[in-house]
Amino acid sequence: MRIDVVTIFPELVEPFLGVSIVGNACKSGLLEAAVHDLRAWTDDRHRTVDDAPYGGGPGMVMMPGPLVAAIENLAGPAGAERSARVVLLSPQGDRLDQAGLARLAVLDHLVLVCGRYEGVDQRAIELTVDEELSIGDYVLSGGEVPALAVIEGVARLLPGALGNPESLVTESFSAGLLEGPQYTRPPVFAGLEVPEVLRSGNHAAVTEWRLRRARESTRCRRPDLLISRKEEES
Repeated sequence: MRIDVVTIFPELVEPFLGVSIVGNACKSGLLEAAVHDLRAWTDDRHRTVDDAPYGGGPGMVMMPGPLVAAIENLAGPAGAERSARVVLLSPQGDRLDQAGLARLAVLDHLVLVCGRYEGVDQRAIELTVDEELSIGDYVLSGGEVPALAVIEGVARLLPGALGNPESLVTESFSAGLLEGPQYTRPPVFAGLEVPEVLRSGNHAAVTEWRLRRARESTRCRRPDLLISRKEEES
């Protein structure tokens, strides 16, 4: 899989690509990732990527010219022949979830566009963007942090990226449940003991305990997930 990131702050993204699971996926050839400075597609000596909004208002808006040029250079013109999927990280986008990551992880080529300032000129979106994604209902300065979330979430799903593939099955959200509590050594810490069932060696009992605790945790913290799970099963 290949991921291209378009940003005006490549220094925020580049170090991330060499660390942990993402870095290992790149080194092993499972993932090919590159970061591109949007200013490389400007045509003035000041390398301008933003301007004041029409109609007035605070802040600046990212200009369509450099964005369209960058995206078309990396992904090709929009249309049926385009092989890449272009995603703009935006507060106006659909909320990203595990199912969304799974959908992106099977693509051959993904182009992530990091917005900044007050937003992106709508014409650039209409001409070149396939979809908009948000990672939550809160304000960030730009799309770089959301892009990192997408990259890591996708990289984890690539076959061979994780040392133990079973992790994908047991992690929170993978089965519509939050993950239950986890423990490691020592067996007693500050007077608190690891549950006996986890030390019993009875794998069936451990599996049943973990599922029960996962359901309890989900019911208390994210009951909406249980509702969604029931709807899918019905």
